[in-house]
Amino acid sequence: MTRIPVVAGNWKMNFDHLEATYFVQKLAWTLRDAHFGFRHCEVTLMPPFTSIRSVQVLIEADRLKLTYGAQAVSVTNQGAFTGDVSADMLAKLGCTYVLVGHSERRKYHPEDDANIVDQVRAVLAAGMKPILCVGESFEERRQGIELEFAVGQVQDVIRDLSDKEAEQMLIAYEPVWAIGTGMVATPQSAQQAAAAIRSHLTDVYGASVAERVRILYGGSVNSSNATQLMMEGKDIDGFLVGGASLDAEEFATIARLTSKAAAARR
Repeated sequence: MTRIPVVAGNWKMNFDHLEATYFVQKLAWTLRDAHFGFRHCEVTLMPPFTSIRSVQVLIEADRLKLTYGAQAVSVTNQGAFTGDVSADMLAKLGCTYVLVGHSERRKYHPEDDANIVDQVRAVLAAGMKPILCVGESFEERRQGIELEFAVGQVQDVIRDLSDKEAEQMLIAYEPVWAIGTGMVATPQSAQQAAAAIRSHLTDVYGASVAERVRILYGGSVNSSNATQLMMEGKDIDGFLVGGASLDAEEFATIARLTSKAAAARR
């Protein structure tokens, strides 16, 4: 089965709505000038909540082939929850994806496994696709349990999902030690983690479902390492990009390299 790769840009707490509009225009122009084939690689953006509406209006008005989503979601649908944003609200804004369980959300808010399970269910119920983030810290890697740790995080979330629900998931393997540090997992270790996750999905749901789930790599991805990560990672279906997604030309280059490498692997 051919999985269409995804390059997702997590802007984190960057870009107000005016800056977001300028970025999307520049990215669209850059990809258009490069004759980028969106049928072969999806490009999606994760703006802050305050910029999603501006991104939506521009993409819809100019009929751009970009998709977009949100960086977080509430487990509740409505009510007295100051500062929260529900899955239904995000769906009304046309979001395709929602990040769930990012290490920064786990660390700073914090979000535990039970909360993350509820977020995944809320996103699925609203007709969107969760991008579940998993990955180990330096401590787990030092102990040599990085694969067991990442697979365990996946299992904690998916164990009660149906086959149809599981197929809608994207899983982003992001070793915490590589996020924003400039360090990156070797192509071999990134592939090992992706293969371990897909093997676990096969054990739980069978090969048919497992082959449909797209697994991304995240952690200091840039145009210098994207090709090698893709070429040596047959189970890697694209990237969740942090800092490099704030530069339109760099992000467009990552998307082009990802598409080219995915085609070469077939």
